[in-house]
Amino acid sequence: MDFKEYVTDKLAKLTGLERAEIEKAVEVPPDPKLGDLAFPCFPLAKVMRKAPPLIAGELAEKFTVDKYIDRAEAVGGYLNFFYSRPAYAKNTLKAIEDKKEKWGSSDVGAGKTALVEFSSPNIAKPFHIGHLFSTAVGNSLERIYRHLGYKTVKINHLGDWGTQFGKIICAYKRWGNRSVVERDPINELFKLYVKFHDEAENNPELEDEAREYFRLLEEGDDGTVELWQYFRAISLVEYKRVYDRLNIKFDSYAGESFYSDKMQEIVDMLSDKGLLTESEGAQVVDLSDEDMPPCIILKSDGATIYATRDIAAAVYRKRTYDFDKNIYVVGTPQALHFKQIFSVIDKMGCDWAKDCVHVGFGLVKFSDKKLSTRHGDVVFLEDVLNESVQKTLEIIHANSPDMENKEEAAEKIGIGAVLYTFLKSGREKDIVFSWDSMLDFDGESAPYVQYGYARGRSILRRADIDFSKADYGALTSDEEYALIKQLELFGDAVKGAAEKNEPFYVNRYVTNLVQMFNKFYNSCPILKGDVDKRTKKARLALVSATTTVVKIALDLLGIQTVEKM
Repeated sequence: MDFKEYVTDKLAKLTGLERAEIEKAVEVPPDPKLGDLAFPCFPLAKVMRKAPPLIAGELAEKFTVDKYIDRAEAVGGYLNFFYSRPAYAKNTLKAIEDKKEKWGSSDVGAGKTALVEFSSPNIAKPFHIGHLFSTAVGNSLERIYRHLGYKTVKINHLGDWGTQFGKIICAYKRWGNRSVVERDPINELFKLYVKFHDEAENNPELEDEAREYFRLLEEGDDGTVELWQYFRAISLVEYKRVYDRLNIKFDSYAGESFYSDKMQEIVDMLSDKGLLTESEGAQVVDLSDEDMPPCIILKSDGATIYATRDIAAAVYRKRTYDFDKNIYVVGTPQALHFKQIFSVIDKMGCDWAKDCVHVGFGLVKFSDKKLSTRHGDVVFLEDVLNESVQKTLEIIHANSPDMENKEEAAEKIGIGAVLYTFLKSGREKDIVFSWDSMLDFDGESAPYVQYGYARGRSILRRADIDFSKADYGALTSDEEYALIKQLELFGDAVKGAAEKNEPFYVNRYVTNLVQMFNKFYNSCPILKGDVDKRTKKARLALVSATTTVVKIALDLLGIQTVEKM
């Protein structure tokens, strides 16, 4: 049962107001001592020709207290409601017990499809730490939409086309060695790419040579295509190994090259609709009516660019998946690019352009490093993951030397710590990388939340009593009630995350949940002290429900739990 809806229905009968109007007006008081829900009576002052405090007082007298509502009090111009704690506890904890991993889910996405494009590294280049922003946010959003009933499709739009491949092919033919490359594919290809740019500074003719190799690639030259396919295949093997560590599997690796034979149709469609105009030799779509620069479709030499490929990709995805949402998790600097292509798609007469959404994110900052794949000064993602796992293992050795499966736990905690860091603030905020805050077991971090989960699981393992038929009415203290109320709010956090495309809502929720759990744990004896059997069973049931919800929430963030810490 939804207690808010229950109060809303009763208020509608008492006031004659529409339910929708009451739903907008009711609010949660800032201080729990003021109740669980408050209705401001100010909108009724004109209609009833009375002061809001008088109206609140009259409504409080008329409000019938029952098994769900403990009391209604008039405070100033507000009518404050206090739920029956036993009824609320039973309603919430029984629902979690019944729904288990489905808690917080809904059918809002039933029959709908959501595509999420994320990660999308460039072939033959290593993952750098900046790629993790897209990867973490996109992976979490896909999980959130799936939890809300959507059929989801995870798309990795690989950067596997363009002039960069002419450069890599050129470098490989000049300085590459196949046996060396196969020992460490990504790093060796990356070294060749960096070497090309170093050499090209003194030998500009290399740029012409690279453009010629890309021309051969576009024209389907057998040897050039074979080499490009080799680079793509060995890169994917390495990428999938990293994705396995992050517990991510994609449904599609269709990158830029996949759409190379689909772009002429887009050019023809735009031409047939009279949308193409010439600008300095290039073919563009004029967007001045939307106060944007023109969107280039064909360069002056007739070559296509990113925009052409992205439009072709969107059309293909609509035909293939008939999506209801087409989400692009790409850095905020690309905001104008996506506004342009969505506008072009709309001008093409595609009413589904409104279903395409760009989800931007900020930058990763280091005090002494900049990210630049061109010059090789780059922080590799796998180096960061390895270091986080190693640092976590050192902490475990120091604090829990007898812990079982230390390496497995360190992997989950260390990688979880990195992911949490990228999700704990609004996605458009820049991240300043800090090992101290990332691995702080007592602060706002993944280890803190994972430890809260492990503590709860430890309590349940040590319990010597069957709590399956607990009397939830025993849970009436402020700490117990606050924790139960937080458990009930999980569905709102998930919906909010989807509505704003902000995993941060789930991240903040689960952090607050563990904080409340720790207050409960420290204030309400469970296995120790003089606790009667009825109370012990109820508190164990509350612990069980809490660990269930923490696990679900962390899973929506792409973070794994650890049973022992």
